[in-house]
Amino acid sequence: MGVYSEQELSELGFASVGCNVRVSRLASFYGVSRITLGDHVRIDDFCVLSAGVGGIVIGRNVHIAVYSSLIGAQLIQIDDFANISSRVSIYSSSDDYSGQTMTNPTIDEQYKNVHHGKVHIAEHVIVGCGSVILPAVTIGQGAAVGALSLINKSIEPWHIVAGQPAQFIKMRKQDLLGLAAQFMAKNSGSDDV
Repeated sequence: MGVYSEQELSELGFASVGCNVRVSRLASFYGVSRITLGDHVRIDDFCVLSAGVGGIVIGRNVHIAVYSSLIGAQLIQIDDFANISSRVSIYSSSDDYSGQTMTNPTIDEQYKNVHHGKVHIAEHVIVGCGSVILPAVTIGQGAAVGALSLINKSIEPWHIVAGQPAQFIKMRKQDLLGLAAQFMAKNSGSDDV
């Protein structure tokens, strides 16, 4: 994966970029001045980040895998140590599918009824490949979303969910919190985390 240099990332015009950020040259960005990238973020090939007025805020040690997309007018926030697997789609805006209004970005707003809502993915969340996250949801700390899931409502912390729409499966272990503390202690002050 060919990545942008620190200087090139600075020149792209992000709101802010942390240290040791690895962004593929094959990723696409829109509304780049409303996108914040924390320390040690990795964004792989063919990802699309399209920030509306609410922006996109990505914490530290976050991975966004190949072919994923983050799109919408409202804020999309991904907290520290979260993992977005390949082909995940996160939307903070969605068209009205009822047929009462028109859809798509080529139509004037007066003819549409677009639903907007903040999406918050808390720390230590993992989202499995091919999943879709719709507007106005929070995925609580440490939750795990199985592959090919549809997230249309908020998920409680440490819940493992899967399905279309996603349903509770069981609780996730919290052992990783101790590991995260060890990781941060070992790497405090290091740009190589």
